[in-house]
Amino acid sequence: MFILYGVVAGLVAGLLLGGRIERLGDLGIRWAWLAVAGLVVQLVIFLTPAGDALGPLAPWVYALSTAAILAVILVNLRVPGLALVALGAAGNLAAIVANGGYMPVSPQALASLGWEEAPGYSNSAATADPVLAPLTDIFAMPSWLPFANVFSVGDVLIAIGIAVTIALAMRRDPASA
Repeated sequence: MFILYGVVAGLVAGLLLGGRIERLGDLGIRWAWLAVAGLVVQLVIFLTPAGDALGPLAPWVYALSTAAILAVILVNLRVPGLALVALGAAGNLAAIVANGGYMPVSPQALASLGWEEAPGYSNSAATADPVLAPLTDIFAMPSWLPFANVFSVGDVLIAIGIAVTIALAMRRDPASA
């Protein structure tokens, strides 16, 4: 959910800079269908019983869907801002793969939100000593914010990259693209 703040920031910045929302349609993202498929897979395994039904395969389905989304980002590196998104997504994927298909979350970050691990499959796992700890979900948003959640350095890079991509795309003159 942290990344949604990047979308909002990009839209606001784009509008404040005189951009137009309809210009986002001119981005020309290649392989967009693969990114959408990866996101749909993640929604299904996190929000339905499918994640539990997959059992030990669920973490690897998550990792593969994340890799598919990263592939789309890499194919579209020509789009300004996506290099930051790629860097953040690669960091997140590295942490996920290094930790068995789960994004470790700091127990302290969970506690700061007043959360406990929920039963059933989740993309996160509270871990006291994860591999690649600096790349994991070690930060927590203030609990009073809408959609407060835990996040990683990779999520910050992704959110900034998305904000930059959106703001610049809204400003871009389609004739010069």
